[in-house]
Amino acid sequence: MESILTVTNLTKKFGYLTAVKNLSFNIEKGNVYGILGPNGSGKSTTLGIVLNVVNRSSGSFSWFNGTTSTHQALKKVGAIIERPNFYPYMTAIQNLKLVCKIKEVSTDKIEEKLELVGLLDRKNSKFQTYSLGMKQRLAIASALLNDPEILILDEPTNGLDPQGIHQIREIIKKIASQGTTILLASHLLDEVEKVCSHVVILRKGEKLYSGRVEDMLASHGFFELKSTQSDALIDFLGNHASFGTVKQENGMITAILKEEMDAMTLNRDLFEKGIVLSHLVKRKESLEEQFLTLTNNTQTPN
Repeated sequence: MESILTVTNLTKKFGYLTAVKNLSFNIEKGNVYGILGPNGSGKSTTLGIVLNVVNRSSGSFSWFNGTTSTHQALKKVGAIIERPNFYPYMTAIQNLKLVCKIKEVSTDKIEEKLELVGLLDRKNSKFQTYSLGMKQRLAIASALLNDPEILILDEPTNGLDPQGIHQIREIIKKIASQGTTILLASHLLDEVEKVCSHVVILRKGEKLYSGRVEDMLASHGFFELKSTQSDALIDFLGNHASFGTVKQENGMITAILKEEMDAMTLNRDLFEKGIVLSHLVKRKESLEEQFLTLTNNTQTPN
């Protein structure tokens, strides 16, 4: 797989504060990556460093397998790392023509990009008449004018209402489906779970996890079970090699799987033991549950 961006042992210090600490990860072509972490975890600083707007303290990064300089590589990058900043009294078309002039690219793609973000019918409206969500969509259109190989977005849905959030997420999925690699920073677990294929989780500038969203913690999921024979059911699960933690709350028994097992197999094995279930659902841990497990397991004692 072709590497778009490689970050190696990156560190950034602001005086006594270490914003990014010994961070390494790799972005491969054709995927949607999320840098996930709470405010202050080093997401924006990391993006600023690879975009050459923040100087690193140590470590390194390279674009496109190190075959090109950062200056040349950034011509193949589209990025939005600050609030959209266009001229309020100019129309969308006029603003994007100005962006094309600054980026030294053709104006031929303006209407195509406006259509992609759902703003073609408002192309002649002044920027000051746009809602916050429309402004963000125009910023995405402007970042795509040079047909970048990678699009970098810092908190793309920040401050938007639910409709605006949905529109931005659908646009990101559409852009990704057309082959553009995407790297977005977010503090929203829900955003990463719905949009990203890969995730880098940061806390206080340090990486906790890097890999596919679906492979996080290699979770096999869990069963939610109910039975009038709860004691026998708990005893069966507690002595079964396929299960780890088993807990009961408000009549619902939750059994965490340590290895793969389907619902039909469990139901059959229980029936053979004379245990009848009134409720059986197999679930996958949400990213939030896995994230909390991960951060709790890696917290240092006070």
